[in-house]
Amino acid sequence: MQLNSFDEWSPLREAVVGSAENYVSHDRELSFDLFFHDNIAQDNTSRSEWYYPRLSSRTDRSGEAAGGRVPVKQQYVDELNEDLECIAEALRSLSVTVHRPTNVAAATTEVRTPAWSASVVPPLNVRDNTLIVGDEIIETPPMIRSRYFETHLLKPVFQEYFRRGARWTVMPRPLMTDASFDLSYVRTSTAGGPTEPIEDPQPSPYDVGTEMMFDAAQCLRLGRDIVANVSTSNHALAVDWLERHLEGRFRVHRVDRLSDSHIDSMVVALRPGTLLVRSPEVVEKLPKALRSWDTIVPPEPESDNFPEYDDDDLILTSPFIDLNVLSAGPDTVLVNDACPELMRKLERHGFTVVPVRHRHRRLFGGGFHCFTLDTVRDGGAEDYLD
Repeated sequence: MQLNSFDEWSPLREAVVGSAENYVSHDRELSFDLFFHDNIAQDNTSRSEWYYPRLSSRTDRSGEAAGGRVPVKQQYVDELNEDLECIAEALRSLSVTVHRPTNVAAATTEVRTPAWSASVVPPLNVRDNTLIVGDEIIETPPMIRSRYFETHLLKPVFQEYFRRGARWTVMPRPLMTDASFDLSYVRTSTAGGPTEPIEDPQPSPYDVGTEMMFDAAQCLRLGRDIVANVSTSNHALAVDWLERHLEGRFRVHRVDRLSDSHIDSMVVALRPGTLLVRSPEVVEKLPKALRSWDTIVPPEPESDNFPEYDDDDLILTSPFIDLNVLSAGPDTVLVNDACPELMRKLERHGFTVVPVRHRHRRLFGGGFHCFTLDTVRDGGAEDYLD
């Protein structure tokens, strides 16, 4: 089929499901800690450190001293890959064609540019770095150094859609030196802060000042309208680019600091007129036309919904991660089977719930929406906000 995806809910025909093969570690360097700032500060009480390795010190990639590399236990990776296959099978059972990215090779342990190096991350959260708008693939400028070349692992999928007629665009790639990052969010956030000042970024010969950095998962797609979460000047620059690129085809609406990063950790559009939101306060930050939509607030997460972890395991997402559901159609939603309260609430609102296992969502930074990239849906450039 030809690439066609305008919204989050139309009947789903084709999707990419991510891979966690050879997921070895998290690299606690500047971009990682900025991205996961709120949850690292709040949800890892046994860890008092705030890593901030200087670019000039990154000479040894063998251990913690060079970059704060935190190993990921193989058991978690194996179980995550089992659960990813459960997602793929659930979609196939709904007659969705499932594509998978190329696995990162075991020998590929590092991402390196002229300015920095970081441990590599597999193509797990495939939603994050690719925005599908209608018949166009847009690779977005990454926000975490480890993920700089992640979309290369989706190129076989993208190439096939391009052969079928899709447009394919890559947004400008940032150099991602220390000077590239807007630190205002973590300076003003009340979630906690670094034990080492981050007002002293180290200079690099590659510095160009603040650059555009923006994940596609900061966008909520609503037909011809896109709602974009903007928390830093990095995001704002990227949305400037997006507005100019899509002018005349899509309308882009900005929301201010709805979250530190991805909008789908706060709000998911389930069908025209219905939103799943973390709290009523979220609605007040949305564009005026969306505030009149029906809202579903999920039940408070229960502690027994999550596995217990060791002190050396790094928690990356909030307990509200299971809000990150995937719509396979306007009335069909994939939901974590560990959340019966959420499933019952969605059923009371007329949705058919497809329960799917997903155990370690707090360790790997994503739910069903994050782990999938819908490439073909039935919908078009409808106007849902007028």
